[in-house]
Amino acid sequence: MRYRLIATIPLWLGMVLLGTAQPTPVEVPAHAALVHAVAFSPDGKLLATAGFDNSIKLWSVTGNTLKELRVISGHTGPVYSVAFSPDGKTLASSSLDKTIRLWNPDDGKQKLEIKGHADIVDGIAFSPDGKALASGSADKTVRLWNPADGKELKNLGATGGSVYTVAYSPDGTKLVTAGGDALVRIYDTKSQKEFKQLKGHDLAATGAQFTPDGKQVISIGLDRFVRVWDVEKGAEVQKVGPFSDDPFGATYSAKTKQLAVAGYAGNVSVWDLAKDLKTQPLVKYRVKSPAYCIAYSPDGKLLVTGHDNTKVYVVTVP
Repeated sequence: MRYRLIATIPLWLGMVLLGTAQPTPVEVPAHAALVHAVAFSPDGKLLATAGFDNSIKLWSVTGNTLKELRVISGHTGPVYSVAFSPDGKTLASSSLDKTIRLWNPDDGKQKLEIKGHADIVDGIAFSPDGKALASGSADKTVRLWNPADGKELKNLGATGGSVYTVAYSPDGTKLVTAGGDALVRIYDTKSQKEFKQLKGHDLAATGAQFTPDGKQVISIGLDRFVRVWDVEKGAEVQKVGPFSDDPFGATYSAKTKQLAVAGYAGNVSVWDLAKDLKTQPLVKYRVKSPAYCIAYSPDGKLLVTGHDNTKVYVVTVP
């Protein structure tokens, strides 16, 4: 890993004076079209990538090195999202073809095809116990499915725009969504009803997720702000921005308590949420291609981003 130095002073002193580490990403050719989603397996040994070439790829992860294991084919349109089940034995994907498909990561064979949405399925997420799969779609609905048989458990109702992201709280009691109506919505999974609407983004909310304690939600939007919310109060407690480009991906590491954000101009930055987000990021670098997605490895040591240039980039986080 390399950092920008100040003249000829030692590396460690340069890092102190600069305040922001600037690592060099490892470039990995991945798909024949843009990479729209990346996801690590729970044990961190596998990485799944979703491409607009209609395919999914599985990679082994050793250090900061990715080795292609297999190509998974079956979708008839660009793949928008991928997610591993909590036990790592199932990989879910969603697509422009309006389907969700479940695969066996060991051999790439399809287990199940789920139909029901009327438009692009933008986002998917397994519940922490693996008994439910949530999906958000351009048909403006949020749905819950039984991953064992593919049957719909609940249609949580229509929203005011495309639903780009769905994510469960760590205890599985809540589900958060981000959508084209600029709202971040929280649902109670027991009552299967909307619990809160978080209002603050001026344009589409492109992503949202819970912090590990489940007490806060982090969201990003096309208003170029990252916002942190108190779940119970439904109030914004912190924000950073505006960024110089549209943030399309955000990921939070439970291990390091750090937030990483990737934008359409290819900028990637890492922040410590325990500090004021108006200060300088801990890490900052740029890939000269639009970034659509970002993921931390489970141990918080790696960041992987997917880009418009068909490649993924791996960074060891200092």
